[in-house]
Amino acid sequence: MSSSIGSSRVWTVVCAVATVVLGPAAVTASALDQANKAPLHHTVIDQAQAYIPSDPTRHRETV
Repeated sequence: MSSSIGSSRVWTVVCAVATVVLGPAAVTASALDQANKAPLHHTVIDQAQAYIPSDPTRHRETV
């Protein structure tokens, strides 16, 4: 009878370890599946260009 109790404890530990190891992986896979199903976001590119002075000591005056 002690043999069945011992093997039961072993399986309990094995299942607990599998849950701890595989649980986060399942959550990550689910999140990645949701992200892949989401519509793509298109970013709007601002066409304004930065002012790059030819002389680094010169500054552009504001109006």
